[in-house]
Amino acid sequence: MAGFARGLGMATLLIGYALLAHYTNESPQHASLGAVVSIAPLALIASVFAWHSPHRALLLGLLAVSCVGLWAGWSLLERHFGLVNWLQHAGMQLILFAMFGRTLLAGRQPLCTQFAGMLHAPLSARQEHYTRQVTVAWTLFFAVMAVISTLLYFLASLAAWSVFANMLTLPLVALMFIVEYGVRRRVLPEMRNTHILDAVRAFAKMPARPH
Repeated sequence: MAGFARGLGMATLLIGYALLAHYTNESPQHASLGAVVSIAPLALIASVFAWHSPHRALLLGLLAVSCVGLWAGWSLLERHFGLVNWLQHAGMQLILFAMFGRTLLAGRQPLCTQFAGMLHAPLSARQEHYTRQVTVAWTLFFAVMAVISTLLYFLASLAAWSVFANMLTLPLVALMFIVEYGVRRRVLPEMRNTHILDAVRAFAKMPARPH
């Protein structure tokens, strides 16, 4: 029940943020709110990282200096908060593209194969081939998402870009999961009762490897 509540809370937060971000992108007169919304994810991530870092005092100091810089350049941020939003969206797609894509290089194990191995080890040759193809599919998916985001931002209106980035990104990711699950039911019926999120949860619970 606690896990369900956390998942529901996270989904509500993500949807609420997406709606608010779209509202500010669609309403240029709310530039101040748009600027706040655009930097909120970066500020939250930076704050959490700094707080849990062994160099907490140094990083919190740098964060404070950054806040002063933001205050000094706030009018510039208000005029270009859409650019910050695009950089975050396209940047995240490129990070995910690199995360999946680098595991396809020679000598590495594809990321989806790693996930599947946590749940179904040892994997058969057929399962390894399938999970490699799934990794390729996710790599291409994130590459296409980054390209579409960039084209829409520079060639269409900010509102049109925002519909794609804030309203369609999560549904498209969900659609990828659904399509992959449907294909897997036909190709690998012995693996059909699990999905990649099961492996992600297992991966998250793994103890950190010693350096």
